[in-house]
Amino acid sequence: MQLQDVICLGVAGNFAHHLEQAGELKDFENVKTDRIDAPKGIFPFYLPGSESFLGLYSISTEILTLPNYEANAQVEPEIAILFDVMYDTDNNVVDLIAQKFTTFNDCTIRKEGAKKISEKKSWGSNSKGIGSTWIPIDKFEEGGIMDNYHLCSFVERDGMLHPYGVDAPLLGYSYFYTELKEWLIEKMNQQKDFGPLEDIAKHLKECQYPKKAFISIGATAYAEFGEYNYLQSGDEVYVIAYDKRLDDADIHTSSSSKIVLSQKVQ
Repeated sequence: MQLQDVICLGVAGNFAHHLEQAGELKDFENVKTDRIDAPKGIFPFYLPGSESFLGLYSISTEILTLPNYEANAQVEPEIAILFDVMYDTDNNVVDLIAQKFTTFNDCTIRKEGAKKISEKKSWGSNSKGIGSTWIPIDKFEEGGIMDNYHLCSFVERDGMLHPYGVDAPLLGYSYFYTELKEWLIEKMNQQKDFGPLEDIAKHLKECQYPKKAFISIGATAYAEFGEYNYLQSGDEVYVIAYDKRLDDADIHTSSSSKIVLSQKVQ
């Protein structure tokens, strides 16, 4: 599915320990949250029609192109959801209706001096990865299809397969289902330009109030290899979502209930 006309947003800090491992906790030291485990905010990584660097479509299904300058890039394995966005007559977001989900690599460079999260997220074409298949969401609440899914990731290097992110149930997200949806709506309407965060309502207006939003809901914690190894040209990245009842995390098996994102790093 092509997302050129869809605003693309990400959630920062929605999985325990990820920000600490990524060395980004200090970036959010002045951002106040309602709970200690709450996400820190949302950020844009693609704004359709924007004349800024965020107007360049950066999402690929097969290739991950590293920056042409020295950069420490890490896989950020995530689940991403396509929402229908509902507005009131004043163009405030009043509802997000979850339609389907897939796997996502919110690949991030560890860039010293970046003032905004978005500056670490999109550096050119093929800087993001999306699964080639989607799974419809029956209901975005407990008891739905997503209850049973796990997310894991691997990097294959020199013929060796290494776990990159921990194998985690989707129910392990700090905010999920209704709590996540209500939090997203609040941030889309009220988040201001502060510290590493941006005014999302302003972006929605500049994108002419898009009817759909593609939202990556947060990266898992890293396995040991992922925490201490940056990506190299020639690596193969795998981000996998699988139904724990039906599948396993083997990248060489397939089923209608498994989503495998595979990207060659260049």
